[in-house]
Amino acid sequence: MSTVGCSNCGADVPVAHRFCGKCGHPMQGAPPQVDAVGQTAFFGAMQTLGKAKLILIRGEGMDGVSYHLNAAEHIAGRKAGAILFPEDNYLSPRHANFFYDGGRLFVRDEGSLNGIFTRIREPAALTDGDVFLAGEELLRVEMGDLGGQTVAPDHTHFFASPRPARTFRLTQLFEGGRSGLCYFVRGDTVTVGREGCDVNFGDDRFISGRHCRIDFTPQGATITDLQSRNGTYVRIQGQRELSHGDYLFLGKQLLRVEITTN
Repeated sequence: MSTVGCSNCGADVPVAHRFCGKCGHPMQGAPPQVDAVGQTAFFGAMQTLGKAKLILIRGEGMDGVSYHLNAAEHIAGRKAGAILFPEDNYLSPRHANFFYDGGRLFVRDEGSLNGIFTRIREPAALTDGDVFLAGEELLRVEMGDLGGQTVAPDHTHFFASPRPARTFRLTQLFEGGRSGLCYFVRGDTVTVGREGCDVNFGDDRFISGRHCRIDFTPQGATITDLQSRNGTYVRIQGQRELSHGDYLFLGKQLLRVEITTN
């Protein structure tokens, strides 16, 4: 099969594909598909002006597939709705709803187990318990008291490591909700990446050398992407408005939002 190089990421893309399967970038030189005699071009689904579509960037081998959001709402999940990914076991049966309100596009978590993650474009506020994704690492921000008792009912003190002076921390989450690495922030800032950071994941091939930074204050925290290659994603709470060019994860599916304005 003949391929051309994507002008955005350099990946090899079949000449008939209109979008890069790796990054989703439009392939301007892609020829229209034609019938068997090579004369009549086939019409594809038309995107309505002011409406959005989702482009599958990575997932289930269907990279580049588009989902047109021309109705009032659109349910996505493993079993329910019009946008289905039946092979993705990280998706809940009814996972998310893409809907319009006042002409604006929103996505709402439908009580899914694993949530919806959107890529941040600018520093984003975090609260105690918020979860974010850097590379393949799922991390939770914790700012509350450590909890637990230090003295038993008979007034005997528990033998343990000394409690840190600061309670700001990052906790790595494994499948099943189990905790992995827990890093206590000594100052007000912690960096996350593959090497040379406060928290390093040297075996994660999807994380950048310096991937993101979290700044802590008594009022909360702020996460900033450090121009990482694959971006930093924060789990939304409830619902969130989407804009042209936004990226989001549903389960293992990476999708990009495109909104036609003219």
